[in-house]
Amino acid sequence: FALSLAIEFECYLIDEVILVGDQDFQRKCRYELLEKREDRSLVFASHSEDLIREFCHRAVVLDQGRARVFDEVEEALFVYSNL
Repeated sequence: FALSLAIEFECYLIDEVILVGDQDFQRKCRYELLEKREDRSLVFASHSEDLIREFCHRAVVLDQGRARVFDEVEEALFVYSNL
């Protein structure tokens, strides 16, 4: 997390790190990675449907080693929930 703040990357790969820790840490992660750098590309790996709906415009669902790309987040969430 600290390295992500020290270097301005063009694309960030973020897992569920923003869901751990206390509320202050979660708030800082959310601001620093998702709001302050909203002009950057982001690959966001999460099981949280709420965060995916809020921050994602497209989605990829992995199923048995295969990736399916969806332009509609709701469709991806539907497919994922029915695996």
